[in-house]
Amino acid sequence: MNETARRVDEELNDIGRKWADLARHIGVSDQVVQNWKARGIPKSALPKVAYFLGRTIDWVMTGNNADHVVSEQRAQYHRTTTPPKDELEFVGRLDVWDSNTPLDDDEVELPLFREVELAAGAGQTQVIENHGAKLRFAKSTLSRAGVQKEHAACAFVRGNSMEPVMPDGTCVGVDTGDTTVRDGEIYAIDHDGMLRVKYLHRRPGGGIKIVSQNSIEHEAEDYTAARVVEENIRVIGRVFWWSVLR
Repeated sequence: MNETARRVDEELNDIGRKWADLARHIGVSDQVVQNWKARGIPKSALPKVAYFLGRTIDWVMTGNNADHVVSEQRAQYHRTTTPPKDELEFVGRLDVWDSNTPLDDDEVELPLFREVELAAGAGQTQVIENHGAKLRFAKSTLSRAGVQKEHAACAFVRGNSMEPVMPDGTCVGVDTGDTTVRDGEIYAIDHDGMLRVKYLHRRPGGGIKIVSQNSIEHEAEDYTAARVVEENIRVIGRVFWWSVLR
């Protein structure tokens, strides 16, 4: 067993937890953590492992400062409480990375939708699928959400129209294979070059109603089928996951 993994293994035994508990908490498969035992824990996963154990990253890597924990209260929580389902859906699912950072066994590279200004200027933009700035995502999360990896993408919410559910800066996972509007679901849409994340509702004849969470500052918008075409409104995909980045 790798030295770092051996240290984690001993700590898990000491607090009455198993590798499977660690895997579920940080959102990877049991096979991934089994691989860590032999190859070592990847640098990208160290913060998650340290958090679960209530230890410092330095302790996980080197064993130094064995008597120090990051937070007694947080450590006690992880030693005595099974993380709730909502936390499992949130913790450690997404990281920005570059071409020099290898993917873990349970991770995939996802494209990122973003707005870019057109060369002609005049403030006009278009929505593109950007493969330059890459985002990494857990395969296990995609599997639980029933999303095929080739249909998975990400985008960022801008502005306050979806607060408090999705504040400015929230990252969302988008299923581009699911573009059929179902009333009250959240979708990423391309609105004439503007990337928007909104609740959608169907209207007779192929129209749609666009609704913001923050309805006090952002009124609902009704579009007939003709206006949908005129204003170049395109459904990119259904939002199946989100995480607030601060």
